[in-house]
Amino acid sequence: MKLINKLRSGQFDSLFDRLYTPAQTAAQKERYCNAVTAFGKLFGEQENLRLFSAPGRTEIGGNHTDHNHGRVLAGSVNLDVIAVVRCNDSNLVQIKSEGYEMDTVDINDLSVHPEEQNKAAALIRGVLARFKALGYQIGGFQAYTTSNVLKGSGLSSSAAFEVLVGTVLSECYNNGAADAVEIAKIAQFAENKYFGKPCGLMDQMASSVGNIITIDFADPEKPVIEKVDFDFAASGYALCIVDTGGNHADLTHEYAAITDEMRAISNSLGCNYLRETTKQELLAKLPELRKNHGDRAVLRAMHFLSDNERVTKQVDALSNNDFERFKQLIIESGQSSFCYLQNVFSCSAPKEQGLSLALCLAENLLAGKGAWRVHGGGFGGTTQNFVPIDLLDDFIALMENAFGTGSCHVLSIRPVGGVEIR
Repeated sequence: MKLINKLRSGQFDSLFDRLYTPAQTAAQKERYCNAVTAFGKLFGEQENLRLFSAPGRTEIGGNHTDHNHGRVLAGSVNLDVIAVVRCNDSNLVQIKSEGYEMDTVDINDLSVHPEEQNKAAALIRGVLARFKALGYQIGGFQAYTTSNVLKGSGLSSSAAFEVLVGTVLSECYNNGAADAVEIAKIAQFAENKYFGKPCGLMDQMASSVGNIITIDFADPEKPVIEKVDFDFAASGYALCIVDTGGNHADLTHEYAAITDEMRAISNSLGCNYLRETTKQELLAKLPELRKNHGDRAVLRAMHFLSDNERVTKQVDALSNNDFERFKQLIIESGQSSFCYLQNVFSCSAPKEQGLSLALCLAENLLAGKGAWRVHGGGFGGTTQNFVPIDLLDDFIALMENAFGTGSCHVLSIRPVGGVEIR
């Protein structure tokens, strides 16, 4: 096929170097060729095939800040969902994702289907519905997708899928008129209203816009999004996400306690969210807050107020190309999460402390050289580590000895969000 010839001849190599790093380009070319072949087996040999990609994301700054209208720092990573697409002006969108059944959505039926909740079809239908409601053109297409975004790792595979569908519709039927920010908002709409999962805008925005972005949720209806210009590839560091394994206890109450305790403090200070108050106001009422809500609630509120300020400092450090200062702030954020937010292990299962162990091991190897922190919600799951390239092999060996082969995922910050490969 012509498209496979283009892939093998190196026509897309320069873009692949940016999306995946030069060391991975050869493997990615094979991955795309295999996807084109799979499309052909599924839908028949076709002309006019197009290629698309949308990345996963990583939270870099602002741990548990978004739900109190705080700031976050996030980046797109070099794991992605890719699609081979043929736009066909039909009334059907047919998407076959590797390992899943075909999803078929009729573009003339865009109402919410309750039975589709938590299924890919809901995301597809929701993106189509929002595109149409906003006045964009929509149409049918066939697609085969494959993903290497790790599920359950805090890298947001669902957001990448939504952004992918939005990018296809924008490029195929609207000449790219829907920009990255618009596509992210459409994706969030689909996840909230059709998929049935309430979520902020961080995941979709990081996937769609790409590179490193900061979002200020002071007004969650109109979040302020800024791109942070930083060349991570030139930093000399690898981004390692270590999967320590899930905690076996039921953690729902642990997550709920964080938001409940933060809300209790903010309400006692006369506001709905901690973003609306200050450390000075908290300290002025410290005896009363301790008496009414306990020390942990106060500590968690202090974490929010400090980590929210820290995001601005992290953005300044990256904008000034000061990676040493950035690493210091990453470590400070991680220490605040461990000591004050207290989301590294569950008090109900004190013998299970995989995150604590991963952070301890990272500090032993990386002290004075790298940076480490809890990644995402906590109480189990993943850590985030910035590892000097010359220590990478040692770091991987250390973590895989503790948590098993394949537990350490070496990533980089991808400078491009949702994109058509051309």
